[in-house]
Amino acid sequence: MSETDSFIDEVTEEVRRDRLFAIFRKYGWIGILTIVVIVGGASWTEWKKAKAEAAAQSFGDALVAAMTNNDSAARAKALTDVAAGDQIAGSPGRAAVAAFLLSAEAEASGDRAGAVAALKTVLDDSDLAPLYRDLAQLKILILDGATMDAAARDQALAALATPGAPYRTLAMEQQALLLLEVGKTDEAITLFSAIAEDADVAQSQRGRIGQILIALGADTAEG
Repeated sequence: MSETDSFIDEVTEEVRRDRLFAIFRKYGWIGILTIVVIVGGASWTEWKKAKAEAAAQSFGDALVAAMTNNDSAARAKALTDVAAGDQIAGSPGRAAVAAFLLSAEAEASGDRAGAVAALKTVLDDSDLAPLYRDLAQLKILILDGATMDAAARDQALAALATPGAPYRTLAMEQQALLLLEVGKTDEAITLFSAIAEDADVAQSQRGRIGQILIALGADTAEG
């Protein structure tokens, strides 16, 4: 290679280097910003994950502490505090769990109104999945159904007993019990029998229905 060619190559390389530096000075901030965004986004995600895990742990600890109280009033007060605490912020599901426990505690202590009130906080929360709200509705109908308008109660149970509903067979059981209350024993037996034969019914419910059918004098077939 001649000296001229070598000189030209050096000049060409220098020009390329100058152009590269010029491009970097002009657009390098984009790459830096991209790196900052990626690193910052990853850090933010990890922080949110850690925060959610800490809140879940705190919620669980609070529930355990509340339920280990020996005094019923103390348990109810602790559960009320959990239901209103920061641990449930942004988590309707945790709020529902706390409300169900509070309702159960109120029911056990004979406070039916308090039990229903706790369940209504779940029923009225539009952010909750139907799984929670349907369960709250069913428990309200069981606890407070006798004080409701009969037609409204029947309509609510019918909605819960539709195919595909999560608590369909439990709602059907309540419908059968209502038939018994109004003296429609034959219709109740027919519905109880249908529940017992339903493929989706839990074994515990099937056993309970079987006992009811025996008490009603109906023919039952144990499989």
